[in-house]
This record gives sequence, C-alpha cells and structure tokens, in this order.
Amino acid sequence: MGAYLVRRFGLMLVTLFGISVIIFLLLRMTPGNIADILFDAGGFVDPADKQRIEAELGLDKSIPVQYLTWVGGLLRGDLGMSYQTEKPAIEEIAPRIPITAKLAGLALTFAVLIGVPLGVISAVRQNTKLDYLLRIISLSGLSMPAFWLGLLILMAFVNYFGTIPIYTDEPTGFWQGLLMYSVPAAAVGFRSSALMMRLTRSSMLEVLRQDYIRTARSKGASETVINYYHALKNAMLPVVTVIGIEAAFLLGGLIVTETVFNIPGVARFLVEAVRWRDYPMVQNLVMFIAVVVVTINFIVDMLYAALDPRIKFGE
Repeated sequence: MGAYLVRRFGLMLVTLFGISVIIFLLLRMTPGNIADILFDAGGFVDPADKQRIEAELGLDKSIPVQYLTWVGGLLRGDLGMSYQTEKPAIEEIAPRIPITAKLAGLALTFAVLIGVPLGVISAVRQNTKLDYLLRIISLSGLSMPAFWLGLLILMAFVNYFGTIPIYTDEPTGFWQGLLMYSVPAAAVGFRSSALMMRLTRSSMLEVLRQDYIRTARSKGASETVINYYHALKNAMLPVVTVIGIEAAFLLGGLIVTETVFNIPGVARFLVEAVRWRDYPMVQNLVMFIAVVVVTINFIVDMLYAALDPRIKFGE
C-alpha cells in the first residue's frame, strides 16, 4: 500500500511538472503581451518606455529564467503580481476559489443525489414506462447546453417571479447562499446527473446479469438487498470515475454558467485574465485547475482500491 501511494504521488508530481511547462510555453507563444496591450490602448509606442515596462514585469528575461522564477514562487507560495490590477495574484485568486467550490460542490451533490438513484430505478424497472421516461429525461439533459438551460431558467424566473437569480452581493448567511447557488448549480448539475443516470443504469444492468446475482436470488435474498447491497456496490466503479471527472470539470469548466449568472468565480476570472494577457493570473489559475484535476484522479484511484477488493497494490 505504501509503495503504491509513493508511486502514485510521484506520478502526480511528474504530471504537474509537465503541465506547468506546457502552460508556460503556450502562453509565451501567443502573440503580444501586457506591454503591447498597454501601448496599443494608448495609441503610441515609445520603445524606451516599452522596454522599461517589460523590464519591470520581468518580460525581458529569457524563457527558462521566467519559468524558474514562476515555479520558485509557486513553491514559496508567491504567485507573483497581476499585470492588470497590480495586486498580488493570490489576493485576486483566493476570494474566488470558495465561490467556485461552493457552486461546483452543490452541482455535484445535485448530480449524484439525482443521477445515481434514478439510474438504479431505471435499471431495476428496465423496459417499463418509468424506465422510458427516465431515459428520455437523461437524453434531454445530455442534449441540452448548460448556458441555454441557464437562460431559460432566468427567463422563467422573470416571467413567474419578477426577479432574476443572479449573483449581486456576497451571501451573508447559509440559507441565503444556498438559495443563491442552488439555481445555477441545478442548471449545470442537470447535465452531470443525466450522465450519471445513464452510466449507473448501464452498469447496473451489466451487474444484474452476473451469476452471483442469480445465486443470491436462488437463496431467497430480497430484491432490495440484491439491488442496493450486492449489485450497486459493484456497479459504482465506473460511476466513481465519472463523478471524479465531473468534479474536476465543474471546478474548472463553469465559465459559461458563472457568466450567465454573474458569479465572480475562478472560471469567469480566467477568461478575463486571458483577455488581458495577464500571465501570472492565467498561469496560476490554469495550474490551480490542473492541481485539482490530478488530485481528484488520485482520490478516485484510492476509492477504486476501497470499493474493489480485487485491486492489488503489489508490483
């Protein structure tokens, strides 16, 4: 077990190193930088002033030196300064992480609590009217873009309640925050719940055809015990993978949802930083998303070992 954890942790570090190199090089390959944007906005270019600004921002140094400076700052907890706001990057990023985390956590909770039980019901009631209805709902969720569903929700709220559920001020209490995040979380979690419903159904159907399920039935086990104790535990392995993938996606892929509902989260701020050519902000935000994705993959691997006793930690 210990050797397996060490290997997985080492693979995480190698993966993050490769991602950091790719992020850094791709940003430097894009045309223009913050100095170009500043001078283009002013309508003139003074080479001396431009060189002075590039020197102040460290853009005149070689690419390897800039990379080592950035990585060294990450290891020390120093994320650099934002070129656009001239504030420490950590002060710009830190307040937005809890906002995105709350939205993503609520959306993932909605998706799991709705998708997995309905997937089990659909599998148990295969080829019934209820199964057909749930399959239509799941296909609708997979086919419906989150931004379109979000706009429909906004229009419905305006039509029936005369208000728009968008983020204006920071919620002051738990219930106010739950009310503020629940609508966009439901909008983005509907697609995830549909995906989990489809996968849970197909996985349950495969497990219910196994020999040990027929053996349990022949011994007189109840359908509840068979479905929720024997079958569901083994059917959850692929579902756990999807839950991990969706968690990583929700933490970094809520750009449209945060924009539609005016939520000042990480994903929306990343788009603004890209438009500004704000290298420190883009690098650190993308690196944060990469760390989240790699960490969630590591957790999913650990859950596999806990859920499936056939997994061995040996060489």
